Amino acid sequence: MRPLILNMSAFGPFASTQEVDFSALGTNPLFLINGPTGAGKTTILDAICFALYGKTTGDEREGSQMRCDVADDNLLTEVTFSFSLGDMQYRIRRVPEQDRAKKSGEGFTVQKPEAQLYRIDKDGTEHLLVASKVSEATAEIELLTGLDADQFRQVMVLPQGKFRELLMADSKDREKIFSQLFQTQIYRKIEDKLKLQASAIRNEVRDGRNKRDGILQSVELGSDEALTAELTEISPKLASASESKELATSALIEINKQFESAKVLISDFEQEGKLKQVAASLAAQKEGVVQSQVRLDNAQKAEQVKPVYDQLLAREAEATQAQVNVTQMTSAKTAAEEKLALCQTQFAALSELDQVLHQAQSEEQALTQLEPQLQGLDRLQKEVQISNIGLNQAKERGVQAKGNLDKLLADKLAAEQQLPLLERQAAELMDVQQALTTHSDIIERYQQWQVAIGEVEKTTLGLAHAKDKGQLLREGFKESQTSHRQLQLIWHRGQSASLAQQLSLGEPCPVCGSEEHPNPAQSEQLLPTEDELQSAQRNEELANEALSQARAEYSSLMTKLQEQTRVRDEYQQKLGDCALQTFESLQSHQQQLKQQVQGANAATQQLAKLRQELQAWQVKEQDLRVQLEAERERYHDIQTRTASLQGQLDQALASIPEQYRSLEILTAAITQIQGRVTDYLQQIQNVRQTHSHAVEQDAACGASLQAAQLSLTQAQAQRENAQSTLVSKLETSGFSDKDALIQSLLSNDESKSLADDIAKYAQECAANQATLSQLSDKLSHQVKPELPVIEATLKSTQLQQREAEQLWQGLHARVTQLTQTQKQLKDADAQAKKLEDEYAIIGTLADVANGQTGNKISLQRFVLSVLLDDVLLEASHRLQLMSKGRYRLIRKEDRSKGNKASGLELEVEDAYTSKVRPVATLSGGESFMAALSMALGLSDVVQAYAGGIKLDTLFIDEGFGSLDQDSLDLAIRTLMDLQSAGRMIGVISHVSEMKEQIGTRIDIIKTANGSKTVIVLP
Repeated sequence: MRPLILNMSAFGPFASTQEVDFSALGTNPLFLINGPTGAGKTTILDAICFALYGKTTGDEREGSQMRCDVADDNLLTEVTFSFSLGDMQYRIRRVPEQDRAKKSGEGFTVQKPEAQLYRIDKDGTEHLLVASKVSEATAEIELLTGLDADQFRQVMVLPQGKFRELLMADSKDREKIFSQLFQTQIYRKIEDKLKLQASAIRNEVRDGRNKRDGILQSVELGSDEALTAELTEISPKLASASESKELATSALIEINKQFESAKVLISDFEQEGKLKQVAASLAAQKEGVVQSQVRLDNAQKAEQVKPVYDQLLAREAEATQAQVNVTQMTSAKTAAEEKLALCQTQFAALSELDQVLHQAQSEEQALTQLEPQLQGLDRLQKEVQISNIGLNQAKERGVQAKGNLDKLLADKLAAEQQLPLLERQAAELMDVQQALTTHSDIIERYQQWQVAIGEVEKTTLGLAHAKDKGQLLREGFKESQTSHRQLQLIWHRGQSASLAQQLSLGEPCPVCGSEEHPNPAQSEQLLPTEDELQSAQRNEELANEALSQARAEYSSLMTKLQEQTRVRDEYQQKLGDCALQTFESLQSHQQQLKQQVQGANAATQQLAKLRQELQAWQVKEQDLRVQLEAERERYHDIQTRTASLQGQLDQALASIPEQYRSLEILTAAITQIQGRVTDYLQQIQNVRQTHSHAVEQDAACGASLQAAQLSLTQAQAQRENAQSTLVSKLETSGFSDKDALIQSLLSNDESKSLADDIAKYAQECAANQATLSQLSDKLSHQVKPELPVIEATLKSTQLQQREAEQLWQGLHARVTQLTQTQKQLKDADAQAKKLEDEYAIIGTLADVANGQTGNKISLQRFVLSVLLDDVLLEASHRLQLMSKGRYRLIRKEDRSKGNKASGLELEVEDAYTSKVRPVATLSGGESFMAALSMALGLSDVVQAYAGGIKLDTLFIDEGFGSLDQDSLDLAIRTLMDLQSAGRMIGVISHVSEMKEQIGTRIDIIKTANGSKTVIVLP
């Protein structure tokens, strides 16, 4: 995540709307959030954290407590934060619960908390992700960043006073953070999956036991022994019932046979009647079948004549086609004769075309002879052109060489004139440097003096406050003391009245012993209770303690003031007359001295450079003079050669016609004439080929016409013969003409259908007659039986068999049930054994993966321990640099006590003592360096792993003040290295060295009307 723009309205110390544009700080800035105490430095981090998660970085104040007290009542407290995640940009606006001025009327109303989240495309298009619900906005942010508020505070923000939490986190807390950062939830899922599988196996074992008990209960038995005993008892009964069932079944089978035989005989008598009815129906169909037979016979005779008829049709088609061919060939012969006449005319004109061809060939030969001469002319022209170019170049080089020499002489003269002035300025360097050093010491003492003055004034003010406080406490003590004494006095005075109230007549007074009490004491005031007396005494003691403490503070401040006054006077004495000047005048003089030192340094460097240049120019002057003379000689040689080439060119031009002095024009003319010659040759060849083809085509068409006429004569003769043959065949077959033949013809399907119908009729008649004769013979000596008598006997036998069957089935079902129960119990025992074997594996894996064995380290925590080792490797590298090689962070590998999760705690290795100790033993400054190293190492490793969350921003709130100068320098150097590696680093610190070394700042200006932000760039 990378911040872009933060807008705060009436938030914390910011009374108005303030905008912090982080993009203005640069691409990968290292910047300081600077300002006095209470100005609102940490509030910037609070605003970022509140915008994202609705919580502050320290989690010590609610959003409703962040409203600025001096803000305008009409200004709503809200925070808008724009940031980028990878290539995507987002903007979130969050408003805390607060009292706001009513829009109409007077008074205030409660503003409910709300939040809006937008995604912004590259073209600026905004998409609303969350409309108003703060919980939905927080959930969406956690989904986008992969971090909740606590994890965000630990890995991207080191809050003020909270940096030790990253070091001191136990395995459980660190596991939660690391699993989000490294996306290792898959291992947690494996743990849960194994745990669920083990639980499922345990449940299956329990269900198996319940199922086994249910199996026994289903047969109403309590044990395996009872099951075996009942099987032994019931088996003989089953055998006896089976024998009775067999006898009853045999009797039933016999009576069934008699009953079925009777039904068959009755069916035969009924079948005989049906067959007689079918015979009568077939006799009625006989006339139609005879007509179908006649039609089928005629079709068979027509089928014998049909080939002769088909032959006649073929001959008629051939004669028609022959007539068409004769017509076509006659047309083709006429066209061939016309084309031949045209070609003979073109062939007679070939002599004129030959003359034109010879003339073009002569012209081509003449132009071709000019080509070698023109090529020589072109070569001479190019040589003259190249020579002229070389002449101009030689002239330019000569002019350039002359200019270079003149410039060199001018520069040399100017440099020689500067030498005396630079020598005087360089000689003043030592004196000015000494003066600057002395004056810098004076400014440093002056600043220390001013600090001492401020401390004296601050302590003086504190002393006055302490004095006033002491006076108030002394007055309070006196009041408490007086009140206590007054209560004591009232209490003592009231004791006599209290005793008087207890006196009775005739009883002695405990004070004087008298039995008469003429004037007992009375009290007009309400007596204090013992609790009131003790409370007054306690108030007096507390007031006395507060007064004593105030006196001690006053005495301490007085001693401190005396020491600070002594230090101030010493600084003033060392300054002497300089103490009378203002700090601005001292700084101005220091700046003048710095400028003088810079000027003297520049003069020294320029003097050395100028002397080196003069030596180089001396050598270069000789080289330029030699170069100028050489260019003059080269120009004269080229000029002579150019004149000679020009003379040769003039002679060549005189021998070539003017219109053909260009090689391109001559080549084009030759190409044109060659094209004409080619065209003439092609025309002559085409005329001759066309004439020859026309003669051949005319002869071929004549031959084809004669052949077509002969084919026509033959086809007509064959048609007449086929006609005669058909007439003869019709007379022989009994058909009057062709129409009668055509009407008698049937298709194959029609003929087959008629034949099938006739054959089917014959088969039905024969089959019916045969079956009727056979059945009549069978029933000739039979009498139709009485079926009801046989049926009554059958029902009685069926009842006896059913009773025997029911007895056997009941016994057989019980034996089968008990046998199956035995098998089910055996299968249940085998399944239980299988589950026990499976649980031995899955259960063990689940216990190991969930950290229930050994060192109590779960699978995810084991993976995270490897990742933590990588983080600690990077963190230790930085920590060793900042601690000068003393400390190295390592992972604690010893198991924690009890059932506490372990494997991710940290320890520190001290190179000075060669011992390993808890990170809690580090001092404040050491803890800060370790936490900073841890955060940076974590950021590096997370981004190195694919799928990790991108941590390219880090905010650090205070902590640098606990470092010594060397450690501070190393820490700053580490942050600068991170900046160069592409990180945004924001630092909050009061340390002055941070302000000097970090030029990019967000300054918080504190005023009585609220703080303001200003971006300062170097």
